[in-house]
Amino acid sequence: MPTARPQKVKPAKKNAAAKVAPGRGASKAAKKESGEEPTNPQRVEAILQRLAKHYPNAVCALHHRNAWELMVATILSAQCTDVRVNLVTPALFQRFPTPQAMAKASQAEVEELVRTTGFFRNKAKNIVGAAQKLIAEFGGEVPRTMEELLTIPGVARKTANVVSGSWYKIPLGVVVDTHVMRITQRLELTKSTTPEKIEQDLMRLIPQTSWIDFSHRIIHFGREICIARKPRCADCFLEDVCNSKDKTWSTH
Repeated sequence: MPTARPQKVKPAKKNAAAKVAPGRGASKAAKKESGEEPTNPQRVEAILQRLAKHYPNAVCALHHRNAWELMVATILSAQCTDVRVNLVTPALFQRFPTPQAMAKASQAEVEELVRTTGFFRNKAKNIVGAAQKLIAEFGGEVPRTMEELLTIPGVARKTANVVSGSWYKIPLGVVVDTHVMRITQRLELTKSTTPEKIEQDLMRLIPQTSWIDFSHRIIHFGREICIARKPRCADCFLEDVCNSKDKTWSTH
């Protein structure tokens, strides 16, 4: 009779949780194994509380003295840093301090004043057009409703949310800039890829009372800790609830 071949015994699979490096938070496999969903209310609340603890006084970084200046500064901030906008607006507002003055401005002169913010021709056209719209339809005042704000040249939902939230303290929505988009995707608070859909996802997850502060805090967090090119994961107060694959641990 032929000799029976010994059967090979497969090695036992390692527990997914055992692969987690000490001090590096739970892996995605461990998270899934535990049944935890990234958007569950407890996790979202923990993120909100930690952001509030670290950035209790976070405010809009754009310098402004009224709703008009904030609207103009936000229009200029598209594809431009807040630092650059803050360098440009003092001369702009000195030359055209009110919507009434801006409505009479020549586009060429405004273009020269905002040239360094990029896309300066379109931005100048929108700013002059916005001033003319305010004079013609809103008595020279920046409106407070989303519907009215969206009729102003150069104003989309981001700008409308900045003005309504930062100046009027009315939470009409969530500001979604590049920091908010990148970090909320990284934290798995949204799977969407457009600002409009991301905003809708965040409005469903986050209490309306936190909409204004959430954006300010995420933006500060993105500039100081969760930096796009090299996130400072070793210093991050959200590291243990973050499942991102590209964490970096260097402190240099």
